[in-house]
Amino acid sequence: MDQKVRAAIFSAVEKEPLARTFNMELVELDKGHSVVEMDYDPDAMANIYGRAHGGVIFSLIDEAFETVAQSEGTIAVALNVNVTYVSSPGLKTRLRAEAKEVNQTRKTANYDIKVTDSRDGQLIAFCSALAYRTGKPIAFL
Repeated sequence: MDQKVRAAIFSAVEKEPLARTFNMELVELDKGHSVVEMDYDPDAMANIYGRAHGGVIFSLIDEAFETVAQSEGTIAVALNVNVTYVSSPGLKTRLRAEAKEVNQTRKTANYDIKVTDSRDGQLIAFCSALAYRTGKPIAFL
């Protein structure tokens, strides 16, 4: 992976308002692979039933999708994201979203993304995502 692209994506995530709001951290990035983590805080991220809000889990998935899809240094935008929620994380745990490229064409790319509890590997959610590849360089490079 181009090191300038890698550094630019790491920097962009550190400055991104949503990533900062949820204290997301990009911990791994390579061409076609990314890992984003965040601490799950039930006091701030629970739904009306006291379980993890689906929007919080989706936000973590979307951050992993966003970073992996830009890993070639070109802009890619989401066309479809299909999430299956499997379980709710435990209290005060660290969530890990790992995104892997499955297939790429000139104009699209497919990714598998899994969210797990980093303490015990419990599967929280999995996702299949499709991106449109514009071919334009990322603006913050």
